[in-house]
Amino acid sequence: MEEVNIEIKEAISSKGKFWPWWPLLPLYPYGCRKTLVREIIPQQIWSFEQLQGLYYVAVPVRLTVVKVSGGLMIFNPLPPTEELRHQLSELEELHGPVLTIVQPTASGLEHKVSLPALSRAFPKAEIWVCPGQWSFPVNYPLNWLGIPINRTKVLLHDGYPHEDLFSWISLGPLDIGLGRFQEVSCFHKPSGSVLVTDALVGIHQDPPELFEFDPTPLLFHSRDRGDQPLLDTPEARKKGWARLVLFSSFLRPDLLDIPSFFYVLRFAFRPGLFSPKSHFGIFPFSWKDGWENSARELIGQERPLLQIAPVLERLVFPRAKETILEWLDDLMKLEGVDKLISAHFSAPIEFNQNTIGEFRNEIKSRNWASSEGDWRFLGSVDKALLKTGVVPIDPLSKFKD
Repeated sequence: MEEVNIEIKEAISSKGKFWPWWPLLPLYPYGCRKTLVREIIPQQIWSFEQLQGLYYVAVPVRLTVVKVSGGLMIFNPLPPTEELRHQLSELEELHGPVLTIVQPTASGLEHKVSLPALSRAFPKAEIWVCPGQWSFPVNYPLNWLGIPINRTKVLLHDGYPHEDLFSWISLGPLDIGLGRFQEVSCFHKPSGSVLVTDALVGIHQDPPELFEFDPTPLLFHSRDRGDQPLLDTPEARKKGWARLVLFSSFLRPDLLDIPSFFYVLRFAFRPGLFSPKSHFGIFPFSWKDGWENSARELIGQERPLLQIAPVLERLVFPRAKETILEWLDDLMKLEGVDKLISAHFSAPIEFNQNTIGEFRNEIKSRNWASSEGDWRFLGSVDKALLKTGVVPIDPLSKFKD
């Protein structure tokens, strides 16, 4: 066992990783964003991954780059740090310039907040956005948000980019109260890959490669009390990752307790804990026996487990099961489909017509948008939103003819 050397971790160069606009969406790791690049389909598709989260509950978020005729297409924007732009420039030298930037979701804030800066970084690229873009707390027009409307087009309304290489399929729109949920996925015909943003994810038991640069989030949450050191072992990394998956999936899993303020302080600020990496020993979580079984239901052992993220199922799709099934029907009709590339967690994962059909049948037959067990907290949030009228009972009513 080896305790994390804080000085070494903090000595990892932040040059090129600075993101000045992080206060617009203040998520971990705030103004310092490491980018990992992976070629996931040789000579065709690349994954640019960064971490994002709250209180060390960090998971990978992905910008996908696809080779198109004469250059490159960006799908799902991310903060264009100097490091990310340099990595993209290396691809441009080999495959041509960035021609297109696609913001394929109406509500994906982690991608939307990056779009203005990414548009400025590639001033000749054509911008395509999902219909129904909205901002909160004030719904500003696109140009007020820094998106250049003179080179911006709207998916569906203005057609689609690179139709020789892609088929485009819309999920939604759904009325979620503050705005709409809509996601336009695309099918890359040459590689058989479906690109999505949030609608589907695949989760594997092994922590993502991005944590190799700094495993602190994994080690922080692998502990059971605040006075325990951040020990870097394979077991601690897997334990921390399983808990991060539960947090990100359910926000407050059923087997998680929030200890009292005085209990938390009892183990904080002890000798050896005076470090912001360990939050000075402040650890406001307590896990009950059996939490590992809850994690196993979300995590694939041999390969990533395909699923709809519980947060989306319970807060976005609870009354739109048929919409999901119809969308999966459309994906099953794609000729040659065999891979899924999501903006979160693992990619690529197996996703062929048999996989889609089995997944569709599983959704159709199981209890949808539960309010029991780990789903209890999400269910209470949805019920509160319904009661106060923030979200409508019928999410399709606004868009029906």
